[in-house]
Amino acid sequence: MRALPASVLTLCALTAAGCGGVAQGDAAAPGRAPLQAPAASAGKTATKPATTPAAKPLQGLTIVIDPGHNGGNYRAPKQINQLVDVLTKKKPCDTTGTDTVSGYTEAAFSWDVSNRIKKILQERGATVKLTRSDNNSVGPCITERAAIGNRAKAAAALSVHGDGAAKSDHGFHVIMPKKINGPVDPVVGKSRALGVAIRDAYLRGTGIPYSTYIGKNALDFRDDLGGLNLSTVPKVFVECGNMKNPGDAAKFEDPRFRQKMALALANGLQHYLKA
Repeated sequence: MRALPASVLTLCALTAAGCGGVAQGDAAAPGRAPLQAPAASAGKTATKPATTPAAKPLQGLTIVIDPGHNGGNYRAPKQINQLVDVLTKKKPCDTTGTDTVSGYTEAAFSWDVSNRIKKILQERGATVKLTRSDNNSVGPCITERAAIGNRAKAAAALSVHGDGAAKSDHGFHVIMPKKINGPVDPVVGKSRALGVAIRDAYLRGTGIPYSTYIGKNALDFRDDLGGLNLSTVPKVFVECGNMKNPGDAAKFEDPRFRQKMALALANGLQHYLKA
């Protein structure tokens, strides 16, 4: 695994605030005493020199976060079941997603974590766009979710999900695109680098293990997801765990742990973007 920079692991793991460096004073030349500020004249107050704020690490970069599904999808089966072209096949516009045994939905989870990621990244200087504006509406279709990232010319895009496998299965995995002789082909390599950065940061930041039931070392490659097939910017999906597994579900339902998830994912995005 590619190790995260010490700055990300140390500073970012402690706070959801920006990880910009603190400006340091000029170091003295070897063998010379440090420069001293002139002494204030008698009866006068010394003027404090102006300082330039430290640059934020993600300043000038646009990132798209895609909260999977939507809370109102169940009310519009006809709309979300209409088929759309994802180039390798036809698929439903969207789905309702899964939930935990206690009823905490994937749509609510992805909306919460995505907004937490957005706040962290904005504090680090990034411009962040979400693919939906609330958790009460329908959609958008998977094709539109890809288009939002493309129109934004995002430096990276991340789709946030929770899986719904058998309750004995647990762990997280990252889904990356394959070449399909389509628009995603030029960014398949960059998407893989993004996926590895997300995987490594998520494991370190949350302690959730690699998936026991899909992928190899938590990496899964697919050619049937419209959100990936139609993307012209580096993009991956993260299945943050299995919502049907009691152990994973307890973490999904804990707001403090969701903050850990968000921080880890933000760190992975930053590691990729600043590599």
